[in-house]
Amino acid sequence: MQFFRSDINNHFLAQLPADPETANFCRTVTNAAYSTVQPTRTNNPSLIALNTSLAAQLTLNIDDKEALAKLLTGNMVLENTTPYAMNYGGHQFGHWAGQLGDGRAINLLQLDTPKDGSKTLQLKGAGATPYSRRADGLAVLRSSIREYLCSEAMFHLGVPTTRALSLCLTGDSVVRDMFYDGNPQAELGAIVCRVSASFLRFGSFQLPASRGDISLLKQLVDYALQHYFPDIGQPSKESYLALFKQIADETCALMVHWMRVGFVHGVMNTDNMSILSETIDYGPYGWIDNFDLNWTPNTTDAQGKRYCFGAQPEIAQWNLFQLANAIYPLIEDAQPLNDILSNFATKYEQQWRQMMADKLGLEQLDNDSDPALFIALEKIMSASNTDMTIFYRLLATLPYAENQWMSHLADCFYQPLTDEQVAQWHQWLSIYVARLSHNKWSKDEKIERMNRVNPKYVLRNYLAQQAIEQAEKGDYAMLHQLYRVLQKPYDEQPQESELANKRPEWARNKAGCSMLSCSS
Repeated sequence: MQFFRSDINNHFLAQLPADPETANFCRTVTNAAYSTVQPTRTNNPSLIALNTSLAAQLTLNIDDKEALAKLLTGNMVLENTTPYAMNYGGHQFGHWAGQLGDGRAINLLQLDTPKDGSKTLQLKGAGATPYSRRADGLAVLRSSIREYLCSEAMFHLGVPTTRALSLCLTGDSVVRDMFYDGNPQAELGAIVCRVSASFLRFGSFQLPASRGDISLLKQLVDYALQHYFPDIGQPSKESYLALFKQIADETCALMVHWMRVGFVHGVMNTDNMSILSETIDYGPYGWIDNFDLNWTPNTTDAQGKRYCFGAQPEIAQWNLFQLANAIYPLIEDAQPLNDILSNFATKYEQQWRQMMADKLGLEQLDNDSDPALFIALEKIMSASNTDMTIFYRLLATLPYAENQWMSHLADCFYQPLTDEQVAQWHQWLSIYVARLSHNKWSKDEKIERMNRVNPKYVLRNYLAQQAIEQAEKGDYAMLHQLYRVLQKPYDEQPQESELANKRPEWARNKAGCSMLSCSS
């Protein structure tokens, strides 16, 4: 069976140095960008979800589902392909962790697609690699469902992301201690096949730089320039600076997107930052229900809140600083790198302001008065326990009559408002409505523009958890329902309106709905 009409391209393997050791055991790997490794064979692979539109882009033959399940779980390795795990390091929670690498991800192959260029197919949960440390390299169904749904939800929201091609069961059990509390349980094993042009991370450059391996560092950066940033030009100090600037600019834009839709990554370590500025590695992520800049979905981060919602732009800049340190040996001039880093905060602030103006339906941003309006909104939303997603959709159709404002917005609050909070909302809404008077748009055009940037449907944590609990019983109906609805997140979809409801009270502190561990 021929699975792909596209040509298989092994340029990562061909152009970068390999680990000479081919046996699969945990070890320190030096002077190599990757190690070859075979996926772990499983007992009874089965395909439970397939992204057919992405499959078509990849020119994948999906006729034989049984054979497809074998391919997408690593039980079948195609001729002329060599699976491999990538070698990289990273800062974890602000501390240098040294070598990390693909501990449970295995790259299957690279394709030259007809419209989208080179794409790499990677299996997450396909078994141990030389970088698995003390882990088994496997994944469970609950975490795999979360990755499959969220990566596609983000794509359709217009947020740069890796894609999810498939979700498969392995037929094996995997033991996990979900909250690291000494209560391990056997769970269903699963594998997601994710797709990107590249899975290179900030940490891919950090590791050789930390070891003084400038030869490997230069090979990796030159490879990235050639294949992912060809417009920048041939390798030189100037092109390395231009590469860093583009990564910084695109990372800035990614952070604005995250803040726009209410996404919290949960573990923004430098090994989880893509050089393509895509959202990557969906672990303990979460979606903002009640607006809270200090909220983090990650149990590991519950005390420090390093990666909380409001800190994400600052952490992105910190991570870029680490990337600048890594590539400095190729440039040997700190000032232009520092200039790019210094400009990050300025660019983010301006783009955030424009994003907020778009969310509020303001035709033109007023940099003198609008920032105060935006900050006041965030304060009152946080203080009054306001559902972020529902609020912005309701705001688009806010009545002109002041006595109807609070009844119109009632559904976005998680608890009754005090008289003081009602007064604060009236004050803010009065200023906002007066500000709207400067628009030249019609009311319908304003609504349409606001609904274009403010989603109706996001992957709320409690919805994902419900889909997981049903799937663990063999019922995939909600998994497929969510997948279908999240493909049109800005549309009303009245037949699916219950999926736009705010978080129910039972989910406030429920495991999987409020906080998640890194194994989630």
